[in-house]
Amino acid sequence: MERVTDDLPTIDRYPQRIVCLTEEPTEVLYALGEQDRIVGISGFTVRPPKARKEKPKVSAFTSAKIDEILKLQPDFVIGFSDIQADIARELIKAGVEVWISNHRSVDGILGYIRRLGAMAGAAEKAEAYAQRAERHIAAIEAAASKFSRRPKVYFEEWDDPLITGIRWVAELVRLAGGDDVFPQMAGESLAKHRILADPGEVVQQAPDIILGSWCGKRFRPEKVAAREGWDAIPAVRHGDLYEIKSPIILQPGPAALFDGLEAMHKIFAEWESRQKG
Repeated sequence: MERVTDDLPTIDRYPQRIVCLTEEPTEVLYALGEQDRIVGISGFTVRPPKARKEKPKVSAFTSAKIDEILKLQPDFVIGFSDIQADIARELIKAGVEVWISNHRSVDGILGYIRRLGAMAGAAEKAEAYAQRAERHIAAIEAAASKFSRRPKVYFEEWDDPLITGIRWVAELVRLAGGDDVFPQMAGESLAKHRILADPGEVVQQAPDIILGSWCGKRFRPEKVAAREGWDAIPAVRHGDLYEIKSPIILQPGPAALFDGLEAMHKIFAEWESRQKG
């Protein structure tokens, strides 16, 4: 965006009109007090709730209203992953600056907060926010280290086909005090590479706890428990099937580091306490 100083055009050092194609940049910018820079958001945004009331919704996840975005005259558009490559290409062709992040880990989320804050001219606030997240993670990890027994955890991202948790989810399970039963699959960034061809693999792993977060629909523990042969799983026998709401765990942003991590730790701590009894 140009502005005139002493009759000479200059360029603003930091973006003034940002479109966020996913929820995590919106959540970060609001947390940093930089929400006035946002002119458009994803229709899937739920955090913070007031963003949906204040900002026009111009994208889904794999599609976007390119014309509507261009009408907003953005000087910076933020997206996530190769899944939004087509959207990014169209905007770049139209002359818009686009940043597509591709972080998939807890450290990646922390780095994302810092990079986004720096690009928005709020590096100090972003550093303080990232450090706050790090302190929260450390506190949860310290509490979990006192467990006398760690639960074996199966995290289900989707039910048809069965898809296991992505890397940051598996890392948060560990930090919260559990052990992911499919750690070898967590490193696969694409969901299609985390599909369990045989549901019997979960039975073989015998998880103590089943966590479900089905993006876009409610987790149905009764349907999971009714799967053939799953009555042999400890989690099913003891009723330890829980939903982690997708907005607080499936987005690689602050919600996962705060609310998602805390929700899992609470479940694990309650389970661990019952083992002592």
